[in-house]
Amino acid sequence: MARRALLTDRERELIEGESESDDDLRYQAISRVRRKIEDEMTTDMEILREHRPDLYEELREVVCDPE
Repeated sequence: MARRALLTDRERELIEGESESDDDLRYQAISRVRRKIEDEMTTDMEILREHRPDLYEELREVVCDPE
């Protein structure tokens, strides 16, 4: 079973425009993702940087240099 990273399947559909839903739902999804990035992701990165610098570096490499 595949796990998700940042986006739920529904958020992916809305942001990619694959869903027949209205723009309001798309903007709500974008807002939820923005909050995840600003809140949870920041906290998770701080924890990794302090307690597991190896995992922090792996995450940073994927996000900053996806090649």
